[in-house]
Amino acid sequence: MSPHTSTSFQSGAIAEQQDFANRSLDAICVNESHLRHPWWYNLKYAVVGIVFGIVFVKAEIISWFRIQEMFRFESFHMYGIIGSAVITGLLSVLIIKRFRLKTIYGEPVEIHPKTFNKGQIYGGLLFGLGWAMTGACPGPLFAQIGSGATVILVTFLSAVAGTWVYGYFREKLPH
Repeated sequence: MSPHTSTSFQSGAIAEQQDFANRSLDAICVNESHLRHPWWYNLKYAVVGIVFGIVFVKAEIISWFRIQEMFRFESFHMYGIIGSAVITGLLSVLIIKRFRLKTIYGEPVEIHPKTFNKGQIYGGLLFGLGWAMTGACPGPLFAQIGSGATVILVTFLSAVAGTWVYGYFREKLPH
């Protein structure tokens, strides 16, 4: 192996580690599957999404009034829903780690440790402010639009624009 090959291999390995470090900071799935399936395999996700949206509507999770009640500390409804989701997520992660569960295709699930950074505080404050002002967060946006609240299209387009702006300035932001 020539010295140039060794150097390029090392720089490739370093680039791969840096890519993983950057990806693990983001919401990108670092456990992405490398399996390829026909397009109709994704229909199950559409069905789950539709059912999830119906549950959001029926549980009044998409109600602007319920969200305002939460931010004004007038009702426990949304806190109960969010709290039960946090507990469910916590228990799920503990079970996955404890029993080293695999995906339905037999691939290992890897949960990498996260480090705290101040950008999480800024992002959380910005997210909460937008949520309080619009009465919508990314999950219920689609259910709100689907239920006929077409004015939420403005919020959806703003979320898309905000995501684009973040992607554009990502390297310059505190991570």
